[in-house]
Amino acid sequence: MPVNPQILGKLEHSQKVLETPPLEHPAPPAKLPSRNPTRSFWIDSSPDANPLAGKGSQDPLPSEADICIIGAGITGVGIAYHLIELLNKASLSVRRPLRIVILEARDFCSGATGRNGGHLTPAAFLEFAQRQALFDTVEAIKSYKLEQHTASLLVKIIEENGWASDLDLVEGGHINLLFTEKEAKNAHKDFDMARQAQLDLDGVEWLSQKEVEEEYGAPYPGFREPGNNVWPLKLVTKLYQHAQAHAGQYASLSLHTRTPVTAVKHETADNSSTYTVVTNRGSISCSRVVHATNAYASYLLPFLAGPDGIIPTRGQVMATRASVGSDQIKKPSWSGNEGFAYWFPRPVKDDTEKPLIIIGGGREAVAPSYELYVDDDSETHPLVGKALREFLPSVFEGQYDPDSEPEMEWTGIMGYTKMGDPFVGPVADLFVASPDGDLYKKQYIAAGYSGHGMPRAFGCAEVIAQMILAEISGKEWKEPDWLPQRYLTWNRRVE
Repeated sequence: MPVNPQILGKLEHSQKVLETPPLEHPAPPAKLPSRNPTRSFWIDSSPDANPLAGKGSQDPLPSEADICIIGAGITGVGIAYHLIELLNKASLSVRRPLRIVILEARDFCSGATGRNGGHLTPAAFLEFAQRQALFDTVEAIKSYKLEQHTASLLVKIIEENGWASDLDLVEGGHINLLFTEKEAKNAHKDFDMARQAQLDLDGVEWLSQKEVEEEYGAPYPGFREPGNNVWPLKLVTKLYQHAQAHAGQYASLSLHTRTPVTAVKHETADNSSTYTVVTNRGSISCSRVVHATNAYASYLLPFLAGPDGIIPTRGQVMATRASVGSDQIKKPSWSGNEGFAYWFPRPVKDDTEKPLIIIGGGREAVAPSYELYVDDDSETHPLVGKALREFLPSVFEGQYDPDSEPEMEWTGIMGYTKMGDPFVGPVADLFVASPDGDLYKKQYIAAGYSGHGMPRAFGCAEVIAQMILAEISGKEWKEPDWLPQRYLTWNRRVE
């Protein structure tokens, strides 16, 4: 394979760092999201991109609610969406509509969902061998089933509602470039093991170095898998508006942005537990609380700080213009360097327009910290920016000007776990036979997507909505056949 100027082969080392307690031990909990975040393409490139930006920020808070969801990204809004869909289907006999309130520290969808790389691509088979060895075959298969379920459900909702053009949905497939012999060998091993386990590998196609070079201009082998790209903020906006419009007789839904939650206090009265959700604008008495705060989860749940919990990790993304047309760039999205780099071309208005590329990654340039334990998205890292600027010109010779500056550059905070998988379920179940668990009854969490939230969060939100509905209606929660067991909080005990 050709010599690549990128920093390669850092995945194994970054995983070791992820699992090791930081020098500042114990790790401090996350802070509240920064007040002046960098400007993201999805949020700030057009004046009307975020119509819900300040929604509810001036409205008085309700004194009471049945469910307080903290976080207005794809998880928080997804939980509200699924709850309303489920309530409408279940036709419960309710005394009054279920009062659902979403609280967001900053503008609507201004966290990781509004700052990511714009991909909606379920993993096809990478890491299969490792997952099979760590867990078992059934559990390994479910890792991919969950992502298939989530991505296909979102695409179905988008298409059924006629949102595809509004959200710039592109089903262009995804190409994973393999820069080193080791990376290629591991990918083939994963594929072979997945095929033996009868994982659905429809749509996966191996590409030789010659094929990739001839069609796309990059001198590396790789493989193509099904994948989509979307404007993530606009997707979450549509999901909220749809949920609001369908709340009907079983639920009411309100959103309060610029309302950071600073504490959740447990109250006991008449043998029942309630919570006081404290914000900068007043408090809400609430019977259920959902933590949809991803990287920031440990701010309100400090026992989730550190390697056994959720580690805030800063990701950096930029929007840069290609120097050739879309006839050469074409439509697929891409990843490379063991997933450290990911990019895709935005749709063009006409053939004369040179595509705008959204590229994220570059954390390998700041080893050994890899931007772990960084929860500040108000600035970018110059070394990560340098790696991102150099990446495309070095991989696709002649298609990008190495001296051109990006049109926009921003950061967002991801929530990493050492297992690479989120925590999903009741917060109380994270405690082993500890009285502390009682303080968290009827609190739920879905967080820790480890940089892979778009094809997982909406599915995890569906699980939380199902759990809440089962608890309200006094029924047993039935586990979906696509959900990995290891995501569930009762299998993820925290000391």
